[in-house]
Amino acid sequence: MLKLNSTEDKKELLTRLARIEGQIRGIREMIEQEESCELVAQQLAATRAAIGKVFSELVARAIERHCLSGNLTDQTSRKKLAAMAEILAKYA
Repeated sequence: MLKLNSTEDKKELLTRLARIEGQIRGIREMIEQEESCELVAQQLAATRAAIGKVFSELVARAIERHCLSGNLTDQTSRKKLAAMAEILAKYA
């Protein structure tokens, strides 16, 4: 299993997710206030893009930390890259 090892990585990803939480709360309020479908759709699209960005950052940081470090053996590197490929295929 691949994990984020860097406290900085965790902090940055959690900050992005906190912003997304705020966006979702805003969307809920928009729906409760019966805003136009177009405005709600615009905010949903922005939120979806923000979630995609978090996913991309997560995968990129995992590749940097686990797959591109110089102290891995070839076999270990292949296993970790295969795990990353599996995550991408499953969730991208």
